Amino acid sequence: MDVSSVLDGLNEAQREVVAAPPGNILVLAGAGSGKTRVLVHRIAWYLDTEQAAPYGILAVTFTNKAAAEMRGRIETLLKRPAGGMWVGTFHGLAHRILRLHCQEAGLPNNFQILDSDDQLRTLRRVIRDMNLDEDQYSPKEAQWFVKSQKEEGLRPQHIDFHSDPFMEQMVSIYRNYQQNCERAGLVDFAELLLRTHELFRDQDVLLRHYQQRFRHILVDEFQDTNALQYAWLRLLAGRDNNLFAVGDDDQSIYSFRGARMENIQHFQQDFPETSLYRLEQNYRSTTNILNAANALIANNTTRLGKNLWTEGRPGEKLELYAAYSEHDEARFVVERISVAKLNNVNYQDNAILYRIGATSRVLEEALMQAQVPYRVFGGVRFYERTEIKDAMAYLRLAVFRDDDASFERIVNTPSRGIGQRSLEEIRGRARQENISLWRASCTLVTDKLLPTRSRSALERFLGLIEQMAQSIGGKGLDQAMDIIIGASSLVEHYRKEKGERGLTRVENLEELVSAAGQFEVDEEVQGDMEPMEAFLSQAALEAGETQADAYSDAVNLMTLHTAKGTEFDRVYLVGMEEGLFPHQRRVHDLAQLEEERRLCYVGFTRARKKLTLSYSRHRRMYRNDFYPKPSRFLEEIPPELIDDIRLGGAVSRDFFNKAEADADTPFGPGQRVVHDRFGEGTVLNLEGRGSHARVQVNFEEAGAKWLVLAYANLQPV
Repeated sequence: MDVSSVLDGLNEAQREVVAAPPGNILVLAGAGSGKTRVLVHRIAWYLDTEQAAPYGILAVTFTNKAAAEMRGRIETLLKRPAGGMWVGTFHGLAHRILRLHCQEAGLPNNFQILDSDDQLRTLRRVIRDMNLDEDQYSPKEAQWFVKSQKEEGLRPQHIDFHSDPFMEQMVSIYRNYQQNCERAGLVDFAELLLRTHELFRDQDVLLRHYQQRFRHILVDEFQDTNALQYAWLRLLAGRDNNLFAVGDDDQSIYSFRGARMENIQHFQQDFPETSLYRLEQNYRSTTNILNAANALIANNTTRLGKNLWTEGRPGEKLELYAAYSEHDEARFVVERISVAKLNNVNYQDNAILYRIGATSRVLEEALMQAQVPYRVFGGVRFYERTEIKDAMAYLRLAVFRDDDASFERIVNTPSRGIGQRSLEEIRGRARQENISLWRASCTLVTDKLLPTRSRSALERFLGLIEQMAQSIGGKGLDQAMDIIIGASSLVEHYRKEKGERGLTRVENLEELVSAAGQFEVDEEVQGDMEPMEAFLSQAALEAGETQADAYSDAVNLMTLHTAKGTEFDRVYLVGMEEGLFPHQRRVHDLAQLEEERRLCYVGFTRARKKLTLSYSRHRRMYRNDFYPKPSRFLEEIPPELIDDIRLGGAVSRDFFNKAEADADTPFGPGQRVVHDRFGEGTVLNLEGRGSHARVQVNFEEAGAKWLVLAYANLQPV
């Protein structure tokens, strides 16, 4: 049989994998090595060599888009339809099985799927029906709890709450929620997988039917599987089927979503007679970029091991830029992108990557100022983020009581017991008397036109806004924003969203305080507006800016977690600082630190031609000034692979050691000083000794300058 069409165009390692004998196979596929290509060709190999019929193949991936692309590529390769083959996501395939066997699964024929928003509303109703305080038992926290327990395969009766009253109540919420879903015939996303796993576990005849049908099971992105998905696959594969798993332990970065890297590490133990293959030839990046990525990831101890290489050119060295501040860093990146554009490099060929979403604010401002179009890939602009709009709505209402949009947004955020019936009363009174919602609320409270409980809740909200207005009077913008965020309890509200998402929201709120502190009125644009009014107007305008669409020529901004699966000619990885990347929360645990390093490895391997790294010697974040050390990840890159692109750039690696060596100078990094001409500033760097000593100071008005200490007459502040 001629199978040349299946093997043509593959390299030697890929051919070996595609044509491997049947059995359990684990493919460690490095970044840019063609892992999906290998999986698609493996399926085509099964079909073309008649080792399997389409009916006997089950292929699993993580997104509907990837599943559709996989099916399309298979049919293109075979030049014929592949009907009967099951290709889909874990949730999609589980849903298909439950529809076919709803009776055995204990579900009604017309069961409905709850999306995330519907699930949250259902949990909120359950919590209210249990007469629990939503501030203590947040619906969002309950949603996270239910999802995480189901992904571990746990029903309420299986959870040991260790005599913890809070945990006991959360288990009760889970139990009541599940009973509510059972009565209504509702199934959430995690339930799809859990119910299917239980179906396979408890129905031997049904399990054997699917085991006999799907003799060939193929899984993409295996390193991203969670505990329940892994258990699901183990049941379906059984002892006799062929499981073909493609993944990369070096790109396992989603533990906060429940992904377990140990699944790929335990594969050879859990599936007998596994054959292990490695795909190490990279078709994306230059040799220098790959060598840097290999050197970095080699510092991780818990990996199966591989080494990326390419037959392509060495390429340019990595660039390293040591910025004075986050604004200097943003200006540098935007200038490089603008210059490249003049040399016919499209904006869309550039990506700016960062560890946390809050970092994007300063970058967005620099791009807008330079009139460079951009899109926030997989996310939204800073001032369009939910938590930012909530905080700004509080500020607007404290300043402008008749702002109905702000009133509607925050009257019950966080939840304060003001129900829909009360809101309808407020809206009705406002329409009837042609007044604002605020004034209507005041009337309803004063005239006691609401039930006592509702009236008390509304009165507390009105009092909160009045108190905010009084507290921010005469304060600076950053102080006012800090007061607003603190009094609103938004931080506590969003902290209840467990996992990375909740922490990101809190970081964004803290960054908003920094944004307020750094805001300056542009007289040409905002005239003689008061700073508060100008700040509110600017935020509204930036939130209203239309983001570049997916097909326009625009710079791509994204977090490193979002960047996985993408590639760009030029990548700028910013914020390479201790505490920021690796993140402060993750440096004290080896497993989490190694995941941070894998995240950095993912960032490096997004770049095709050019990789630029940067860090800032001073960064204003979380309402404080930081003078961070360069990221430890920079030290793990061989020096010969890096070009420091600032004169005296060697300082970028030895900055703090150098400062300590110059101990006979009267100043140190981070110290505040004042100059007769340039005003106040912060010491960034020191050079030399005695009368030849120089100091680098970042002045608030004049920017960064080198001064000879003997003549500068600097004074400590």
